Amino acid sequence: MTYWMRRVRAALPWLLVGLLSSGFVLLARLPAAWIAPQFARATQGHVNLVDPEGSLWHGSATLMLSAGRDASGATLLPGRIVWRTAFWPLFIARVRMELLQTEAMPDAVTLDATLRGANVSAGAIAVPASLLAGLGAPFNTLDLDGKVKLAWSPWRTFGADAFGRLSVSLTDMSSRVSLVKPLGSYQVVLQAQGASSTLDLSTLKGPLLLDGHGTFSRASASFQGTASATPEQRDNLAGLLNLLGRPVSPGTVALTFMH
Repeated sequence: MTYWMRRVRAALPWLLVGLLSSGFVLLARLPAAWIAPQFARATQGHVNLVDPEGSLWHGSATLMLSAGRDASGATLLPGRIVWRTAFWPLFIARVRMELLQTEAMPDAVTLDATLRGANVSAGAIAVPASLLAGLGAPFNTLDLDGKVKLAWSPWRTFGADAFGRLSVSLTDMSSRVSLVKPLGSYQVVLQAQGASSTLDLSTLKGPLLLDGHGTFSRASASFQGTASATPEQRDNLAGLLNLLGRPVSPGTVALTFMH
């Protein structure tokens, strides 16, 4: 073994230590801004993290809803989403994060993701209905007011398949296009069953009556429902009903979507 080969062999362990140390430092300093474009890409620009602070491991950002890549008309949720990311699971290609919205979530949720799929623990979040206007039509046209609460069971994804239950409660809703306030309270339930999902809409109370059922898959999507008014508010809600769908009988319109 030559002199230079002995020198390289002696220095190799220290070189490896230096490379690993540099790698650890770079990982530890990954800024929170790194996660924002990943989040936007995964939601096609509808749900965004803006004004990020901190690092990938312990950071925060503001939640913004928008109609897509165009951020005009976007809305911001008061408070911030705070996250913590476990470091060591990354070495076995696993991401484990704990997330909490400071003003809208009672408890933190955990995201556990691998290359095969992801698990999200059960949780809930309450937001003002006005936040939905950021998603664009028809929410920005209706300009809804009221309380919206999302609650979900443990949610699992395997590739493109998802399993879980999401319940959306819409309480004391009103709209700028109607003088009737409140219009009512409603519940939407999404049941993900792998490659397909179902969606059910029902009315809990109120003069505006909404109901319907939909099915969704990777190949197609359809929803069939109706919107109607109680007899005493039929005249007052006629304009809003005409905005919502196609008349099928006096005081009733069809809510139809097919893709």
